[in-house]
Amino acid sequence: MEINLFRLCSGLRVLGYFMILLVTAIIGVSYYAVVLLTWGPQLLGGGFHSFLSFAIIITFHVLLILLLWSYFRVVFKDPGSVPGNWRPVSPEENLEVGSSFAAADDGLERSRGGYCSHCQNGKPPRCHHCSVCQRCVLKMDHHCVWVVNCVGARNYKFFLLFLLYTFLETTMDTIVLLPSFINFFDEAKNHSSTPANLAIIFLAFVLNLAFALSLLCFLVMHASLLSSNTTSVEVHEKKGAVRWKYDLGRKKNFDQVFGTKKTLWFFPMFSEDDLDNIPALHGIDFPTRSDVEA
Repeated sequence: MEINLFRLCSGLRVLGYFMILLVTAIIGVSYYAVVLLTWGPQLLGGGFHSFLSFAIIITFHVLLILLLWSYFRVVFKDPGSVPGNWRPVSPEENLEVGSSFAAADDGLERSRGGYCSHCQNGKPPRCHHCSVCQRCVLKMDHHCVWVVNCVGARNYKFFLLFLLYTFLETTMDTIVLLPSFINFFDEAKNHSSTPANLAIIFLAFVLNLAFALSLLCFLVMHASLLSSNTTSVEVHEKKGAVRWKYDLGRKKNFDQVFGTKKTLWFFPMFSEDDLDNIPALHGIDFPTRSDVEA
């Protein structure tokens, strides 16, 4: 019997919905352990512990709001699809566009696109076909089962913020639960807490520690990719290249993902000016280095 690998890949979307429930469950366990069991009751004690508890709970909720905001933006934001009327740029048009970029921004030019044999359609530069979504995605980085969506040109910033705030949240949870975790065995031996509460604190600490350590690795990796204007897919494409043609310097590489408005860097949104003036945010046109062949 012939196996259709593309249908098997599409089945990963079902796994993604389970991941959303898992994320919700982990947040719920952490909330109950940190706010309701550990630090919430100390708000009534007065003194320094009351102030510390208030600061921890406020920080917890701020990070949680930013985390969820970024998460749902990644889940529901289209990473970018190829426009129906898109066509590759001819060499003559590419030369004209390159000249206009050169006059405005240190000799930058636009590279030509290609063709997708799966979609039977042209595809812009840095665009790749996703076997799970069964479509071409603009500046595709990867398909993330945790968000049931591809990470691409139009939601990559939201994904990075989701990683950042989840790392900060899980790291904080690990630190504030550490005293309770250290006392776990004493409390279990003396029966000073109910078994259910002890289990929740133990589970929350282990889960948050595991996620914090794994997310640190992802953050370091994506920070490196961001600084060189590279996607996870393009890591293999740039092997052997002396200079990556899309690497315009750390500042310009950062602007192509986060925009130029500093006040919005840490929020999952873009200003209208950035959307109008930074073509890379739309995932169609990307400036390249003038000293590297496009």
